Amino acid sequence: MNGENPDADGFAAEVCWHYYVNELTQAEIAKMLGVTRLRVNQAIQRARASGMVRIEIEAEHLPQLDLQDRLLKRYGLKRVEVAPSRPGSDDYHKPTGAALASLISSRLRAGGWQRIGVSWGMTLKAAIDRMPLHDLPRVEVISMIGGTNRGEKFNAFGIASGLAERLSARYSLLPAPIFLAPQVDRAAFLSQSIFTEHLDKLTRLDAAILTCSDISERSYLIRTGLPKGMDAGELIAAGAIGDVVGRFLDNEGQVVATTLDDCTIGIELAVLRTVPERILAAAGRHKVAIIRAVLRAGFANVLVTDDATAELLLDAQ
Repeated sequence: MNGENPDADGFAAEVCWHYYVNELTQAEIAKMLGVTRLRVNQAIQRARASGMVRIEIEAEHLPQLDLQDRLLKRYGLKRVEVAPSRPGSDDYHKPTGAALASLISSRLRAGGWQRIGVSWGMTLKAAIDRMPLHDLPRVEVISMIGGTNRGEKFNAFGIASGLAERLSARYSLLPAPIFLAPQVDRAAFLSQSIFTEHLDKLTRLDAAILTCSDISERSYLIRTGLPKGMDAGELIAAGAIGDVVGRFLDNEGQVVATTLDDCTIGIELAVLRTVPERILAAAGRHKVAIIRAVLRAGFANVLVTDDATAELLLDAQ
């Protein structure tokens, strides 16, 4: 845009976000924003002509600055991206994923990342779907957690390979389950060279891209990933409210003691805290408690979410 009318630029960005990302009609956008359909159409045409709309929408023009600033101060973060949510929709993955894709592309264009650690989840899958193609053969995408025996594209293996494909980058998988069987000696298992080399890469990440989940059937890990003999009730009884990279936390962000402690395969939380940019991409009312816990514990210093979740995070005590 020309930079002479930031309010107009912000309006155009919000219109385009709802039109291209949230897939609302021009009439629906006009009604939601309280403007005429003609003004919405003009904003879209102006954005196209100026180059604002390409494959992605420039996140820095999103008119969510107040929420972003308040979240920065509340949780002591380095950066916050707040995407407009789609009113009345439960699809919080798509807006947050699109904002995450924009942030990743921006950081890659700046040349600051060579080694990117990734977890798993639908939000990361949504980001990959929105990622423009890059040509970054020197970049490596590194899986930070083991996988499950289900082959969904948002599993750990699918996320690492899928992002690498969009970036034309290399990738490294952690070829292990996220939870070992209780009878397997974790230390002996991880002493194999294939794992020691991978875990060493996790100590040298430039960025870590995280999601988190609550303890309910909405969580892929709870539905499909827990080992036999473990259920959500045991986790809740131990004080857990959700997980990040397979580690279950309480309300204060402390790891809860469960039988999973010696079974989890993935980046250690102490190692995670040393990564310069730790990006948590998560949204949804059911995730507010675990998002807050992850931020309070310092496991993430960058947050990508939507405006509805941002308001709830600011209301949370």
